[in-house]
Amino acid sequence: MKRTTIFAAGALTLAFGCSRKGTGGAARVPVTIARAEQRAVPYEIQATGSVEPRQTASVQAQVTGILTRVAFDEGDEVASGQLLFQIDPRPFLAALEQARAMLARDQAQAQSATLDAERYAALVKQDYVTQSDYEAKRANAEALQAVVRADSAAASAAQLNLEWAAIRAPIAGHTGRLLLREGNLVRANAPEPLVVINQIHPILVRFAVPEQHLAAIQRYRKNRLPVLVSPSQTDTVASEGVLTFVDNSVDTASGTVLLKAEFPNRDNALWPGEFLNVRLQLYVDERALVVPAQAVMTGQQGTYVFVLNQDGTARSQAVEIARNAGTYAVVSQGVRPGDQVVTDGQLRLTSGALVEVKGAGDMAGDK
Repeated sequence: MKRTTIFAAGALTLAFGCSRKGTGGAARVPVTIARAEQRAVPYEIQATGSVEPRQTASVQAQVTGILTRVAFDEGDEVASGQLLFQIDPRPFLAALEQARAMLARDQAQAQSATLDAERYAALVKQDYVTQSDYEAKRANAEALQAVVRADSAAASAAQLNLEWAAIRAPIAGHTGRLLLREGNLVRANAPEPLVVINQIHPILVRFAVPEQHLAAIQRYRKNRLPVLVSPSQTDTVASEGVLTFVDNSVDTASGTVLLKAEFPNRDNALWPGEFLNVRLQLYVDERALVVPAQAVMTGQQGTYVFVLNQDGTARSQAVEIARNAGTYAVVSQGVRPGDQVVTDGQLRLTSGALVEVKGAGDMAGDK
């Protein structure tokens, strides 16, 4: 009997101790926090764009002949007026010499006929020759002068063909692949160009934005709106340009407006045909209240964050997000500057749960 009583008392003591351990201190949830703060945040419109050359020139031959020289390598940067191809000039030089010889011959004949017409003009006044004789001489002189003009035009055309045998770059830019090499027969105005030149300094990026942004773009456009582009949304390196073109109509099929931005592209970071993420900055909100975007949760009642209380507990706080700005969320209502919000560990939290701060997010010390 005595042993039974002692055992029961011990069991009661053990049960009481376990009860105190279970109710005396709930486990704390480890979290990372950051402070809500005011900072300058640009208002941006995001889109997807593609790169296009500022100018494109398809270089073609204007005369037919044998290609004797290619004066550049595929992919070279070329200057405007730089020699690209040389077609054998000898046939065109011979044609020019022949045209000049015919011009000289006909000029001499025209000059002689003109002098005859002048002499007959004096003789007809003295009745030494008939009027019909004079008119025949004058008509012959005028015909030969017309022949001289035709010869002069032919000589100019031959000179132009000789110049066209040397094919030069119409614009400065980056050359593409070569389609013909030395020794090939080049035909005038062939369907395929000899080479394509793209001007990439500067270069353009075209993109479309929803039409509801058009009024704001027109309002701030006088400020030379900056445009940032990068290969991906996570890329921290972006090329910066300025908005240069707003289309004069809205695409009724897509409800978007076409825009273009110009970039210096001195480092060749942008390449024709490339797809990019585009951010058009309209203005900068100097005192925007922001929290890290990862602090914002979405539930059945809307968006919310967990705010750290002074007693070490966390509470769920409904917030209104005006917009996202990169890694930040701009808050219009729900938190105040200085509030500590949970950025990691929210999935294990409930309102009123005890938390243990393991670290501070980037915004805690980033000013």
